[in-house]
Amino acid sequence: MSIFRKKILYQRQLKMLGEHKYYAEDSSLLDPSLQPYWNYVVKLLPLWMAPNLITLAGLVMNIVTTLFIMWYSPDCLSEVPSWSHLFCAFGLFIYQTLDAIDGKQARRTETSSPLGELFDHGCDSLSSIFVVMSVCIALKLGEYPRFMFFFYFCGITAFYCSHWQTYVSGTFRFGKVDVTEAQVTIIVAHVVTALFGDRVWHTKLFDLIELRIIVCVAGILGCSVMMYNVFVIILSGGSGKNGSTVAGTSVLSPGIPLLSVVVSGYVISQKSVTNVYESHPVLFILTFGVIAAKVTNKLVVAHMTKSEMELFDSSMLGAIALFLNQYFNCVLPEYALLWMALLWALYDLLYYCCRVCIEICQYLRIRLFSISPASSTKTQSVIQNNGQSKAKLQSNAVANAAWLLWAIFVASHHQMYSLVIEARKEVIRRSLSDDQCQVDLKSTLMDQQSHGVEYSTIFPAICDWLAITKSSALRDWPESAVLLPKQKKRCYFPLLT
Repeated sequence: MSIFRKKILYQRQLKMLGEHKYYAEDSSLLDPSLQPYWNYVVKLLPLWMAPNLITLAGLVMNIVTTLFIMWYSPDCLSEVPSWSHLFCAFGLFIYQTLDAIDGKQARRTETSSPLGELFDHGCDSLSSIFVVMSVCIALKLGEYPRFMFFFYFCGITAFYCSHWQTYVSGTFRFGKVDVTEAQVTIIVAHVVTALFGDRVWHTKLFDLIELRIIVCVAGILGCSVMMYNVFVIILSGGSGKNGSTVAGTSVLSPGIPLLSVVVSGYVISQKSVTNVYESHPVLFILTFGVIAAKVTNKLVVAHMTKSEMELFDSSMLGAIALFLNQYFNCVLPEYALLWMALLWALYDLLYYCCRVCIEICQYLRIRLFSISPASSTKTQSVIQNNGQSKAKLQSNAVANAAWLLWAIFVASHHQMYSLVIEARKEVIRRSLSDDQCQVDLKSTLMDQQSHGVEYSTIFPAICDWLAITKSSALRDWPESAVLLPKQKKRCYFPLLT
């Protein structure tokens, strides 16, 4: 098991990860409509903000807002305050936005890496646990425990299968109705619950079937269609040798870890003598959801490193302990053991993710939550190309601008034009290794006028500056125009920052 190894990833896996290329096909119905909004939001972010930090912020927001309704309704039956549903909807909306723009930020700052893709999918696997759980609480599915179990693991299985087909085909595919559409639907469900109360889902259409059942069945049908398309791709053969996966393994092998999670969870829930699942559905489902997230993360790593996926995972030790405890007539209290299984699964997941991220960062020589100096240099070039360098470069070249302002100030007060020439030489000496940009000195000249200095006094110094500079090696520098009202003409001269 990987948890007992000093290194999670072997050298060959790291090498394959470094060569990994992301391929995706997107046919989502809502994504094109949301792209303008996402493009606008990403421009509001500072360029020093790392993409992975954006992803993590969205995940934390989603988890925290969902924990509120889980706290109020641990049995999926209790009443939940309306504000907590609105808070949960807001958290999911923020998560969706940040999850959509982290890749844009990576391309914007030229910091795209395989680690970013892995980190994004890892956060998605953890988020899916809480998103589906929030729906179960909003619809009060605790009244139908077996149906809730089936509904919950349909969502988890659909997410796992999307990465399963990626492991087989090498291309991540988004359907017409996929994660974005599901998230928007869940946001609407929380808003409706907050406005009209959870009793609205108990409304029977035509006095036959409750509205919440219709919503759940629609979700299950959507997952079924998606999984059908996935298995068509899987069974048609993979991109590896002889129709195998990208790692050269059987296309059906990733199904074993998934079945071990779902089947063990179902058996334990049905064989419990204390009805631990019916009494604590949120805790029970969360435990097996975390185990499923760990297995999904290992599948993503296997795909990106083109390596064989381990069929048994250490996070299953908690489930095995629950099963053995039932086999020996519950030697330990099931509720306490369930908590221990959850804590072990969380520890195992976090340990695995942290170790993988650290090893990848060390191999690729990048940082997880900040932009490395090398990347910062690239970012600065991106800023210049986008015409955004002015403010940034001004702050980094105060000394050069100060020399120029000082020269004009001296010339305007004392007519000491020779000092202008000397100042110019000093500016040139100081600025040879600096970036170049334009600084508009119009406000400075206006300030001089407010102190009683006429433009006509400054004009000769500027003309001298112009004549000297035009004959220098700096003639190709960018120029800025300053209007001199007294002479009714526009004088151009090079400016430094």
